[in-house]
Amino acid sequence: MPADSILAQVRQAAESGKITSTAAKNIKAWLTEPRYGEYADEVARLVEAEQWQMLDDVFWTVIPFGTGGRRGRMYPVGSNAINDRTIGESAQGLADYVKSQAGAGGAPSCAIAYDTRHRSEHFARLCAEIMVANGFRVFYLQGHRSTPELSFCVRYKKCSCGIMVTASHNPPSDNAVKAYWSTGGQLLPPHDRGVIERVMAVGAIERTPFDTAVADGRIELCQEEVDKAYLDAVVALSTPGPRDLKVVYSPLHGVGATAVMPVLERTGFRQVELFSLHAKPDGDFPNVPGHVSNPENAEVFDSIVAHCVHVGADVAIATDPDCDRIGCAAPVAAGGSAPWSTLTGNQIGALLADYVLETRRAAGKLTRESYIVQTLVTTQLVRRIADSYGVRTFGDLLVGFKWIAGVIDEQGPQHFIYGTEESHGYMCGVHGRDKDGPAATLLLCELAAKLKSQGQTLHEKLDALFWQHGVHWERTVSVQMPGSEGMLRMKEVMQKFRTDPPRQIVGAAVRRVRDYFDSSVTTFPEGGKGPLAGPVGDLVILDLALEGNYVAIRPSGTEPKIKLYLFAYEPPEQLANLEDAKQMLDQRLLAMESEMRAFAGV
Repeated sequence: MPADSILAQVRQAAESGKITSTAAKNIKAWLTEPRYGEYADEVARLVEAEQWQMLDDVFWTVIPFGTGGRRGRMYPVGSNAINDRTIGESAQGLADYVKSQAGAGGAPSCAIAYDTRHRSEHFARLCAEIMVANGFRVFYLQGHRSTPELSFCVRYKKCSCGIMVTASHNPPSDNAVKAYWSTGGQLLPPHDRGVIERVMAVGAIERTPFDTAVADGRIELCQEEVDKAYLDAVVALSTPGPRDLKVVYSPLHGVGATAVMPVLERTGFRQVELFSLHAKPDGDFPNVPGHVSNPENAEVFDSIVAHCVHVGADVAIATDPDCDRIGCAAPVAAGGSAPWSTLTGNQIGALLADYVLETRRAAGKLTRESYIVQTLVTTQLVRRIADSYGVRTFGDLLVGFKWIAGVIDEQGPQHFIYGTEESHGYMCGVHGRDKDGPAATLLLCELAAKLKSQGQTLHEKLDALFWQHGVHWERTVSVQMPGSEGMLRMKEVMQKFRTDPPRQIVGAAVRRVRDYFDSSVTTFPEGGKGPLAGPVGDLVILDLALEGNYVAIRPSGTEPKIKLYLFAYEPPEQLANLEDAKQMLDQRLLAMESEMRAFAGV
């Protein structure tokens, strides 16, 4: 069909409502602009076949290059899909920006790694070809590797930047690139905005054949060297102590076994079983419920825990596909017959905070300058634990581990102790600048082994922290809002919380509203509005009159959904029966969720 006829068909589809006007605009660009020339035939074929729903899905917007990178559903064409063009734009834009910042220094360099997802290796090779064509030397980790190892590699090889090909815990249909700066952390201001502007302005994409660049040394396959150095750095975090612990570990079909298993072996854990059902690297995640390998989801542990009970294990640990986050399940009490339960990301974060601070204090390594870091939506139990050890907490941070990494470089790594966020991300040590699944697994196994030697489980230790610091009970709720309609709905929901927030939640007055988007705080019942110190981002927090009880609302930065963070608290001086307090707070959280959904209409 002639090109004019194809374009006319697109116009008619938009006029009849079969596709959005923005989709029509983007489709026209991919059909007519030279930079999309190699994809024009496929787009034309989809138009001729009248695949309007698919065309609208993959063209209704330009997939954003957020402050961490670009993530979404894979499809061969489309401005709103992960494909060679959108990944290529990401690498080319990063290369353009890094070169603009390099000044008179030496040749720029880039570290690249990838996970077990479909087409991850293909996209990693594509990125390497683009970086080389732009004058970069590439340090390439061949074979799937973890995100924390990529962060480490950027620092270890003194690279200008880094690229990790992974979509973390997203469904098998998705993939992504994460961009890293020379610090080993993800992009922070002003570099995030600078890279985004370059990505969105990419025209031609330069490439050098991968094998040619390997042969002439512009791509260095350095996985063996970096593996050893990274494992050495993680093992160096180990503390001597009991090692009598039977662990069942699952990589959830991802990369985790490349690092977790050797770390545990080298630090003296001899009873570690790789869970066979999830051991095979597989981008379909075939044996995980819903094919979503997210250790935040309790159902991921169903089959693992059943096996643990069968073999008499002490703890179950799982890492997500790129092994930067961990989840855990353990018996609720010692003795061998107790039921098992998972721990939330906040609970693991608090347990690890107490363990790291305790071991550092015992080693004489805590000072008045020592500090930990957490985000605004992470449990305040972590801060209260830090206060009890006399160390500082930096917690006025937006969601995202890049902000934790930024504090380390601002405040000085020599005093950094520990960083955590509620979504199962933890960091100890300064060898990298991102959450570190292998390191967190090591620390959690050390703690579990120590507790076992004392006749306790992880849950019982958590209870002890509750008695000391009060019961902190949290719940995170994700509300999916896909597509162009979902994006508009997310904005409407956030605006409603900002301009007409609820005045009461679960029978308690809303005392104040913190809006980090316009840096304002509104106090009730007066309704007075004043300045809010802190970061700027799309986050609203409603503080209740009940101490330590609040709600945070934000749109996800990587997926089409609104996230509600619900926090309930009972001070230690008011505790009489711990289980009764937990049940009461659990009911409060359920009521909070119900009221927030009703208020937002979701």
